[in-house]
Amino acid sequence: MKLIMMILFSTPTVFFISLFLLLLSSSVSSQLCPRNCGKVPLRFPFGGIPGCGDPRFQHYVNCDQESLTFTTHTGSYPVTSIDYEKQVIYISDPSMSTCSCTQPSKGFGLDWDAPFDFHDDTIFVLLDCSSTSSPIYNPSDISSDNIGNSSKVPSCDTGGVPICNSLYSCRPISTNNLPISTCCVYAPVDLGPAFDMDLETLKCSSYSSFYSFNGRESDPNSWKYGMALRYKFNVKNEFPSPCDYCERSFGVCGYTGAYNSFICNCPSGLNTSTGCLFGGPYNTGSTFLPWQTGAWLVYCLPWLLVWLL
Repeated sequence: MKLIMMILFSTPTVFFISLFLLLLSSSVSSQLCPRNCGKVPLRFPFGGIPGCGDPRFQHYVNCDQESLTFTTHTGSYPVTSIDYEKQVIYISDPSMSTCSCTQPSKGFGLDWDAPFDFHDDTIFVLLDCSSTSSPIYNPSDISSDNIGNSSKVPSCDTGGVPICNSLYSCRPISTNNLPISTCCVYAPVDLGPAFDMDLETLKCSSYSSFYSFNGRESDPNSWKYGMALRYKFNVKNEFPSPCDYCERSFGVCGYTGAYNSFICNCPSGLNTSTGCLFGGPYNTGSTFLPWQTGAWLVYCLPWLLVWLL
């Protein structure tokens, strides 16, 4: 081993080349965090791939072949858009019913420990629920008409009757001859602490969900179907200051190591512990950060070789 080292460093040229490679390998990272996944921009806390964004969100939101998906125990769902100002992510469920199609579905649920919850604008509508066996029908709630006929009343949002009326005006739903009495507007809070909508347990064949009437409450064709989910950065919902500086210096926030330590991924693909500009956020001096040192070495190598040779 000693003989090999003596040969490697036997000439100044080989010595400097070896030294250069050692310095470069200590500062270069092959990781390059994406700034978009398809048409959806990626910003903290979402990174799309491992090592980028916030590690708490990596399990739930990831980029696969230019398609951003949201994953829970009930399946994977396309992410349609993200509102970073309001901290809301919008997803869709291809298996749910809309005004364009009606189909059987298994339902939807959030993982109990996920850093998400339903936005108040999200409205769920259960469709084709059994009036004889569904738990949404309370046996004690019996209504009678003027001629003495009685029927069970679903324990749903009583103000949601216009929503059911509008949905049942959609041709795919109306042609299935589903009784409108089996339609139930279901608030997210009714899903319980696990936020789990199990249609098999609820004895309903399908569901619909939307988060905006789009200014046309009586026209279900124009509603924005899908789910709006809120997210928080942490318990106090404070944007991490190191990440703020990293993004302002044109970097992407990420993490590394066994303890998921913060890193700033720079446009060159190299990582720093602060930002991508000279110095740190609280530094008045100008110093080379690791990625800048690596780049400087790359530029200087040809001149170094010319001088040595």
